Order: sequence, then C-alpha cells, then structure tokens
Amino acid sequence: MRRIVVAITGASGTIYGVRLLQALQATPGIETHLIMSKWAKQNLAVEQTGYTLQQVNEMADVVYDDREMGATVASGSFMHDGMVIVPASMKTVAAIATGLADTLIGRAADVTLKERRPLLLVPRESPFNQIHLENMLKLARMGVEIIPPIPAFYNHPKTIDDLIDHNTMKLLDHLHIQNAFGGRWQGLAAAKKDAKGANSK
Repeated sequence: MRRIVVAITGASGTIYGVRLLQALQATPGIETHLIMSKWAKQNLAVEQTGYTLQQVNEMADVVYDDREMGATVASGSFMHDGMVIVPASMKTVAAIATGLADTLIGRAADVTLKERRPLLLVPRESPFNQIHLENMLKLARMGVEIIPPIPAFYNHPKTIDDLIDHNTMKLLDHLHIQNAFGGRWQGLAAAKKDAKGANSK
C-alpha cells in the first residue's frame, strides 16, 4: 500500500486537487491522506466545483484538519510516498520556503522535505512577482518539484476537464503512478495525421 498526502490550499483551482483525489481513489493500492485549508473549503463552493466538502472528504482514506498539529502526518516518522500541494497558494509556498510550519499543511511539507521524500507543488498565481519566483527557486533547489497547471494544446483539449486531466497526468507521472490521463504526445507524424483528419471534416 502506497501512501500519498494531498493538500489543497486556498489558491484558485480547487478542482485540480479534487481531480487528483479522484484519480488516486481509482488507483488500486493507494492510500490518500487529505488536508484542506480553511480557504480551500471556501473555494470549493465559490468556484462552483460541483462537489461538497463531504464528497471531497469521502474521496480520501484519512482526513485531517489544517489546525491539527498533532496529526500523524506532522511527524517525520509517518511513512509516505509523496506529498502534493494542489493548488499551492503563494502564502503556502512562502511558508514552506522559510520553514514556517504554523499549519498542518506547512508542517507536513516541512517533514516531507527533511525526510527527503517527494514534494510536489502546483503553484497557482499569475503573474509571479520576484518573491514568488525566488521562493519557488529556493524550493526547487531543495528537490521540490514545481508543476504549475500550464495547459498543453498538442492533445487538442476540448473542455476544461481535458485541461485538468492533463495536469493530473503530470502529477501522477511524477508520483510514479501509471495512468491514462491527459492524452500523451504521440510524435509529430501522429499530430500531422490528426490535423489532416480534422481539416478534411
């Protein structure tokens, strides 16, 4: 059984975290541990994701309150196979970069770093200012994987779900979890064939 910690912060893009939970739930042999910040819970409704907090909680095997500093994931002795913060607010990125473990999300990320386990961040801000960039560079130099939700268009996305699925594919790939999300690049010949077929319609 592999354990994955998923944290959802108050940045825009709550649906990215929800979709990752859905994908992990559908994957055999994965145990998910979920932490949602107060503002992530607000965004779940504000962004009209179509999911209730109860539904999202039910996608995870274990759920923690972000203020629960005595939770198992707050300890480096808790063994897991990676932590994903999706989406990651710039406040959370700054807290991790400076070691300010004042929430369970920040503390869980801190122990993930100190135990040298995979930590993936999906930063959601635009444009990035110098502080944001310097914080992310600092974390990248520590081995944190920075995976912003930048869409690809070679796979001809037709819906918002297609764009979300592509980012989910990237996260699963970096967690070394096999998946069929997102539509992978099949090479230039296949792309030209698809374009020719589309133009003939």
